[in-house]
Amino acid sequence: MVMNDSLKTLLIIAFVLLILWNLGAGLYYMLTDRGRSDRTVKALTRRIGLSVALILLVLLAIGMGWIRPHGVYG
Repeated sequence: MVMNDSLKTLLIIAFVLLILWNLGAGLYYMLTDRGRSDRTVKALTRRIGLSVALILLVLLAIGMGWIRPHGVYG
C-alpha cells in the first residue's frame, strides 16, 4: 500500500481531531449531566480507544516502512 505524505499527515490529524472532539464531549457531558448519565464515561472511553489505535497505527506504519521516524534535528 503506497500512501503519499499528505495522506499520512491527514490521517494522523483526523485521529487527533477525533481524540480532541471526544475529550471536549467528555468535558461537556461532565458539566451538563452532573453524574446522571454515563455519556462522560463513554466519550472518554472512545478517546482512550482512539489514542491506543493511533499509537498502534503509527507503530505498524513504522514497522511496515511506510513512515520513517527521525530525531529532533532530522
